[in-house]
Amino acid sequence: MTLTSWLSLLAICALGAISPGPSLAAVLKSTLQGSRSHGVVTAISHALGIGIYAFLVAAGIAIVITETPWLFHLITYAGAIYLAWMGIKSIRSSSALAGENQQAGSLLSYKQAAIDGFLISFLNPKIAVFFLALFSQFVTAETTLGVQSGMALIATLCDGIWYCMIAGVAGHSKVLPMLRKNATLINRLCGALLIIVALRILML
Repeated sequence: MTLTSWLSLLAICALGAISPGPSLAAVLKSTLQGSRSHGVVTAISHALGIGIYAFLVAAGIAIVITETPWLFHLITYAGAIYLAWMGIKSIRSSSALAGENQQAGSLLSYKQAAIDGFLISFLNPKIAVFFLALFSQFVTAETTLGVQSGMALIATLCDGIWYCMIAGVAGHSKVLPMLRKNATLINRLCGALLIIVALRILML
């Protein structure tokens, strides 16, 4: 691949990462219910799920998913159910987060923050479709494993860096208290977004 191709790939992956959606809601939710570090854990685990999909696509395995309808739909429905479950949990946790004596990290474990981040991305086969459409413009029969790994790494870093930045800003000592004062509203909005996305997936 030429330098121009690498830069084009980087730009598209960056644009894909910053597009708002359930991933953003998940990172904000983890930061509010835990701390900045909880949000970072969610961001890193989300990026890991993205990286797995990106590598599978670059290696050509995602074609199996896109050409096997029952598997595609199974993963899609599992992802939608998980999104809805996260949304309901976020809405139900609103009142608990509003307490003045809320201590960081008491409502969310690092393990759960990691699971949430990973499954949000891994249970979304449309990510595979996105990377299949993107990487098909760059991958050829001569593309080496090293190049494939590099493409997956770019996608992973773009996603991870962006959401770590989101967690960093949201979890700042001057920002987080303000967010927690409005935690009920923010959690309800994040929860509603997750549920709307889940319903939209199920109705497609």
